[in-house]
Amino acid sequence: MTSYNGPVDLYIGGQWLPGSAGERFNVSNPADESVLASVASGSEADARAAVDAAASAFPGWAARRPRERAEILRRCFELMSARLEDFARLITLENGKARADAMGEAAYAAEFFRWFSEEAVRAEGHLGHAPASGARILVHQKPAGVAVLVTPWNYPAAMGTRKIAPALAAGCTVVIKPASETPLTMLALMPLLEEAGVPPGVVNVLPSRRSGAVVDAMLHDQRVRVVSFTGSTGVGRKLLHAAADQVIKPAMELGGNAPLIVFDDADIDLAVEGAMVAKMRNLGEACTAANRLYVHERVAEEFTQRFTARMAALKMGNGLAPDVDVGALVNADTRDKVAAFVEDALARGAELRLGGVVPKGPGFFYPPTVLFNVPGDAACMRDEIFGPVAAIQTFGDADDVVARANDTEYGLVAYVFTQDMRRGLNVCERLEFGMVGLNRGLVSDPAAPFGGVKQSGLGREGGKEGMLEFMETQYIATNW
Repeated sequence: MTSYNGPVDLYIGGQWLPGSAGERFNVSNPADESVLASVASGSEADARAAVDAAASAFPGWAARRPRERAEILRRCFELMSARLEDFARLITLENGKARADAMGEAAYAAEFFRWFSEEAVRAEGHLGHAPASGARILVHQKPAGVAVLVTPWNYPAAMGTRKIAPALAAGCTVVIKPASETPLTMLALMPLLEEAGVPPGVVNVLPSRRSGAVVDAMLHDQRVRVVSFTGSTGVGRKLLHAAADQVIKPAMELGGNAPLIVFDDADIDLAVEGAMVAKMRNLGEACTAANRLYVHERVAEEFTQRFTARMAALKMGNGLAPDVDVGALVNADTRDKVAAFVEDALARGAELRLGGVVPKGPGFFYPPTVLFNVPGDAACMRDEIFGPVAAIQTFGDADDVVARANDTEYGLVAYVFTQDMRRGLNVCERLEFGMVGLNRGLVSDPAAPFGGVKQSGLGREGGKEGMLEFMETQYIATNW
């Protein structure tokens, strides 16, 4: 059964509304292309109404004691943890990923509520004494105001909670614009937040097919003080331009082009396992996915054979089936883009070790694929693949591979595998990336500051830093 019976309207001020323009759009199941639901499409007028609701709720929410906000967030964690199966099923239905991936995402999403329930009571300031003037310096953190949150389709639950939780912990109210491909998970979260005690207007959800127009309308409202976006670098640049008009505080988690480096002294079993996680978690549809695999020439063949065997063992199919490892990609455009990357690499001389053929039948499937000796000018070495395709190159010199790894406009995450910790840490420091997994294929954690450098974004999500994106520092000068 692939039905959906949950909310399908806009959620503004604690009410479910059909939208002022009466427009709707269909959300489909990527595995069989069936329509799951018809969802209300918000307009610019609805965007203004959502900001109205958030602005009205802000003074009361900001005035709550930190412990009160913390306890509500803790209840959000407990309620979501009790319903992980339901959320995982819904994630799979609208996104296409395998059930195991969806369960992992649901648990990860819930964890942000727990982490920021603990951080909510730790927005500390400090007291100082000005050495020249003798004035007292009081510094404290205040909630910034209304925050606009724009989330992608690849993690329908986690990319929302990773923004909602720190915003609410800080004392902000929010309007969240989920991706049009996957709005159902975020809509389904709202009754849970109500049950946990989140007041009306504190969280508002605005699905819309007119994404650019509705987000732009909110970013030109002077009551909006923060915009937090996860998505492509191209869209991020446009939002930064729009945010500049009202000098809105931006937090941007943008594209990636992650290198994964395997040195000749690496534990090959650990490297293969790490590469499987870094490449195939979420079907490769992640900004953290290993995009370019650089393997030392002494171990390249051994690594590639073992890695290819692991990829070949993965079962592809409808993500709801219990034994499926690889579900459907989110839509036809994504599948076709992945296929084009493979065709381009092969045309330029890459060696196909596995996969590479679009399967027949319904659904947006693409098989696990391994490409060996991929030329440096192949498109998949420059742009995010966002699919289950591993592009492997060999290297012989550490300086050379670091230079090749850094030769990208992106700087989100990198991965390094070596048993020489001195070399490993040295290479990590030389890599121009905001995060590095050393002998690990997974870096994401609610307790860690997630974010990149260069064209991969501004600011950090998670960790202690995540809540600061939604706060402003105020300094008071006085004497006593």
